[in-house]
This record gives sequence, structure tokens and C-alpha cells, in this order.
Amino acid sequence: MTNETLWSRNFIALVTANGLLFAGFHVLLPTLPLYVAGLGASGSEIGLIAGIFGYSAIFIRLFTDTGVRAFGKKKCLYAGLLLSLLATVGYACFDSIHAIIAARIIHGFGFGLSTTFAAALVADVIPASRRGEGIGYFGLGSTIAMALAPAFGLMLLSDISATMLFAVSGLASLLALFAARADRMAEKKPELPLPAVHLSFRNRIYEPGTGIPSVLTVLFGAAYGSVNTFIAMMAAEAGIESAGLFFIVGTCFIFISRPFGGRLLDRRGAFAVVIPGALLYSAALGLILMADSLSLLLGASVLYGLGAGLLLPALMTWMLNAVRADRRSAASATFYNMLDIGTSTGILVLGSLAGSVGYIAMYQYVLAIMGVFLVFGIVQHRFAASAPQAEGIEEAEE
Repeated sequence: MTNETLWSRNFIALVTANGLLFAGFHVLLPTLPLYVAGLGASGSEIGLIAGIFGYSAIFIRLFTDTGVRAFGKKKCLYAGLLLSLLATVGYACFDSIHAIIAARIIHGFGFGLSTTFAAALVADVIPASRRGEGIGYFGLGSTIAMALAPAFGLMLLSDISATMLFAVSGLASLLALFAARADRMAEKKPELPLPAVHLSFRNRIYEPGTGIPSVLTVLFGAAYGSVNTFIAMMAAEAGIESAGLFFIVGTCFIFISRPFGGRLLDRRGAFAVVIPGALLYSAALGLILMADSLSLLLGASVLYGLGAGLLLPALMTWMLNAVRADRRSAASATFYNMLDIGTSTGILVLGSLAGSVGYIAMYQYVLAIMGVFLVFGIVQHRFAASAPQAEGIEEAEE
């Protein structure tokens, strides 16, 4: 089974669509606040525009189950990509702060739908015996976008125009829609119609059976978001120049770790990847705390890339493997909800702490979060007799 084809037309189409989706998002991540500041937005309005995106994505994922039953995964993916495109057009067409906030909410809806259903669909096209490896490759497009798109967006805004910035972002969303349409795999339909299910609010936030990886994803999201958001401020506080190299080097090592981590997960299970990934990421945070030169900071970026490259796809694959095939959309939504909750909350809380103790000292608290992650993960690994079931078993229908 390990020789089953991974790089099919459908897999390539969805990997490409996901990468373009994240490119359209990341090109706006550092530039939209600058753009609205130039329009005269207040600090609170800029904060609202930056923060409301994640919460609107979480909100729309509450209705994932309803969307699948009414329209199917593919139509929900297309709708998300179309909303992302329309939101980007809205940024370009309106200079009213309130209109841009509305467009940002729509963009959050589109991004929430697109990320959820792209992951759910790719889990269907990947052979079950290679799912960990496939999810690792699936995430590389977003990794490239995270490393390159922000700098490209800043160049477009400063050297050309905001109009060109929004045109590039919109083009990425449009091309993502075309790429998604190239996936020709028919959606699997249940033999019997699925009954309507009235889910509680808690079960709309996370899918039953994914409790352990959900907790770990929230914890890692807080640590991951703090590095992505505050590393430049930490470097400035330490007097380290060229901190942007941190992400370039880190991205290279994410590329190295993801295929290896995916194959290890397929053979040995989620814990065999999650625990080493957490140890590597914790070591990266320790080096960040000690960094007083660019060489030490780049050493931390190597461990950051290896750790993040192992953890993110492993946690997603764990959730997708832990549920039935017809619940993968809900599991995908759970992963992104937990990641967004951890990231948004971590940025808010840790950013407030940094205002009091400084950005370098703040990473002591980030390291403590990863300590909790490791303790919780090791305890579950050692004492949960149902750990193999928690990590998921290849579904009989596959």
C-alpha cells in the first residue's frame, strides 16, 4: 500500500489551490494595516481590521456540517474562494474604513471555508497509507506563501501601488479557484442519506473524538503565533539586524522536515512525530531567549523550521485520521478553529505581556506554553490505553 500514487492530478490541483489561497492571504497580512492607516484609520480600527478576520473564519466554520450536507465539499470550497476574491475586489473599490471592515469579514468567511474544505478534499484523494506524507506536502504551499508573500506585498505597496497589491491578491484567489476546479475526483456519497444532526455549540467548535489533538493545537497555536508575530520586535530589542532571514531559513527546514515527518507518522503514529516536533520547537524558543547575534537567531530558525514542519501537518493528520470519512470536513474545521483560537488568543495575551516585560522576556512564557504541551502530550502517550485509536485507524471503506 505504501506504493500507492500520491501525486495524482487531483492532489496536485488541490495543493496548488491551497498554495495560491495562502499567497493571496499573506500578501495582504502586513500591508492591509499600512493601507488603512494611510486612509486615516485609528489604532482601534486597525486592530479591528487585523483581528476580525480570524474570528469571522472561526464563525463560518461553525456551519461546516450544514454546508457539507446542503452543498457538498467542492461547492463549499468554490464558494470560499469566490468570497475571498470578492473581498479583495472590495478592498480595491472602497476607501471607507467601514466598507473595508465589512470586506475583511467576508474575506474571513471565504478563508474559513476555503482552508477547511481544501484540507477535507485533499484527505479524500490521498491514499490512506500515505496520508501523513500527503498532508505534509499539502501544507508546503502555505509555507512558501508565508515566507515570500509578505515581503512581496510590502514591495508592491511601497514601490508600485495599492491597486496593484489588491490585483495580485485577487489574481491569486482567482487562480486558486481555477486550480480547485481541476480536481476531478467525484465526492464520496454515503450509501444512505445522512440524517440531520443537531450539534451543540461545543461540537460545532470541535469534532468529537479530536479532543487530545485539539488541546495540543490550541497550545501550539499560541506559541507559533507569537514567533510569527513578534520575532522582528524581539530582534530589534536584542539589537539584531536582518531578522527577516529567520523565516527564510526556517522555511527551508520546514521543507526538509515535512516529507520525513509525514512518512514517520504513517509508519509509527502521531505521537512519534508530535513529541520530537515539540522538543525541537521548545529548543528553538530556548535559543531565541539566548540570542544576542544573528547567527544564534538563525540557529533558532533551523529548529523552528524543523519543529513547526513536524507539528502542524501531524496535528492535522491526527484529527483527519481520528474521524470517519464523512466527518473529515468537520475535523478539518476543528484543526483550523483550534489553530486560530490559539494564535489569536496567544497574540493578544503575549503581546500584552510584552508591553510590560519586553519581547525577549515574553518568550519565557512562550517556552512555558510548550512545556505544558509536552507534559500533556507525554502523559496522554504513556497512560492513555486507547492511544492507537485516538491517532486514527485506516478506515475500512478505504
